[in-house]
Amino acid sequence: MKQFVLILSLFTFVACSEAPQQPSPQSDPAPEALTEQASGWTKGYMAAVANPYATEAAAEMLAMGGHAVDAAIAAHAVLGLVEPESSGLGGGGFMVVYEQDTKSVRFLDGRETAPAAATADMFVRDGATMGFLDAWQSGKAVGVPGTIALYKLAHDNYGKLPWETLFEPAIHLAANGFVVPAKLANYLPQMAQISRLDENPGSAEYFYPNGQPLRAGSIIRNPEYAQTLQRVAAEGPSAFYSGEIAEAIAAAAQAGPDGGSLTVEDIAGYQALERPAICGPWRELQICSATPPSSGAMQIMIANMYDHLLPEDASAEQRIQAFVDAQRLAYADRDYYFGDPDRVEVPLDQLLDPRYLEYRGNNPAEPSGTPLPGDPAAVLAQGTAAIWAADSTYEAAGTTHLSIVDNEGNAVSATMTVEAPFGSARWAAGFLLNNEMTDFARDYDASQPEAANMVRPGARPRSSMSPSILLDDDGELFMVTGSPGGNSIPAYTAKTVLGIVDWGLSVQEAVNFPNIIARGDTVRVEISVDSGQQQADHLRATGYNVEETDGENSGLHVILVTDEELIGAADPRREGTVASGMAVN
Repeated sequence: MKQFVLILSLFTFVACSEAPQQPSPQSDPAPEALTEQASGWTKGYMAAVANPYATEAAAEMLAMGGHAVDAAIAAHAVLGLVEPESSGLGGGGFMVVYEQDTKSVRFLDGRETAPAAATADMFVRDGATMGFLDAWQSGKAVGVPGTIALYKLAHDNYGKLPWETLFEPAIHLAANGFVVPAKLANYLPQMAQISRLDENPGSAEYFYPNGQPLRAGSIIRNPEYAQTLQRVAAEGPSAFYSGEIAEAIAAAAQAGPDGGSLTVEDIAGYQALERPAICGPWRELQICSATPPSSGAMQIMIANMYDHLLPEDASAEQRIQAFVDAQRLAYADRDYYFGDPDRVEVPLDQLLDPRYLEYRGNNPAEPSGTPLPGDPAAVLAQGTAAIWAADSTYEAAGTTHLSIVDNEGNAVSATMTVEAPFGSARWAAGFLLNNEMTDFARDYDASQPEAANMVRPGARPRSSMSPSILLDDDGELFMVTGSPGGNSIPAYTAKTVLGIVDWGLSVQEAVNFPNIIARGDTVRVEISVDSGQQQADHLRATGYNVEETDGENSGLHVILVTDEELIGAADPRREGTVASGMAVN
């Protein structure tokens, strides 16, 4: 129980102390410099990112006329330095990209992969599954990082600025120093209690100089990170996936205690992939997101089931109840069916079929009950559903999200991660390694059916990350949204979609609205923000098993496109900022 309380305390932690002074992006050229782009786009650019330094880097690329992808890469390279607890070069992520001229949406998958020697029972000891803390800090948790390969795939497809230009802001900060953010500093005393961050080579010296945790407002440099990025900028991904950096990654993953099996051969074989984006209709909009191993399809599921659950002339309370029930149904289906699509057959078309969504929406679980996965094959009379073991995945609340629209109306919704805070706490070449293998179902019983999200060699673990882009009925950009937050990401993200489109909230109001996460037999409600207690009281009175929380780990970054302008919002629960302007031609 003590371990569980510590984990819950850490992963719902919100940096509430005042952030140190950091740069505020300035990117407002004189009015005479504002010109209409060839695409006809006249709204300029906007970046909503999780840290002011990273927002500034994105704005710098956009002001130079860079593509949204250029800005996303530059911003994330900075985030890996100033927000290492959430994402970095040692992790991976997903990008959903909208191209204004073709009105097309594409999905780029930079999810980490399991080592070739990974086994379904690798987190099982003497017949018992390793506790999360032990698994999290072990070398077994480290998968092949996908970030740099994702950068390259995205830049090859969309980049307008030179590859090496994208890394200049991060290299400058790493070499010359940056102000330690409050969010980073406030994690460190807690991490010393439950992780090896203050003990492992590299991470101990960096985050705990002279044995003391970094303090907010102090200046820190990371010359190792600068050197790694300088090599990547000059040599491309080969500098990362082979040679000294790859050897350092493999050595850190294999080191004790509980060393893993990751090898330089695993690292050299990594590839980022383009997969089909998934777009589904909802009212007059199209919701587009990432396909499995992402959980982006849940945005389509939740929104459509929500409509079927709404009574006529629904009150505000009934709308929240419909949101809760739609989540519960979507999570039950996601947990049961989703895995690596290259290893298991995910019945995505059936799960998103309007007839199935209508059936599910018309048959919610009782508030006091536990929602069960549906059987789309039976509902649609199409084949036989796969039989999987019940899901046992525990996905920690880490990660970061950035939403960007460039000066030509192209957009990126990108969610990036090292999984739990500070990943595995293992250090290589100036950055932390992920613990993404704990995103697989760790329980294993050879006498039972496999889980869809079971550990498999070379597989990509299921992710809750749901980077999403909404289009209007003409295929034009309407909204860019997404959030970090582990298993709560689909709920956080759906809140902004429903809040803006159906609940009459402004962009910032939708972000600020109490987080409500309904998965399984529990509805978690954030009571530390306005109306949170009211929501919790009503849901409890309706019969739901309500768990009240004082803080949620969302980090929503949203951009709404109106007829006149872009409207952006950053989540006050973290340290994000929004920058806008117009590129000078």
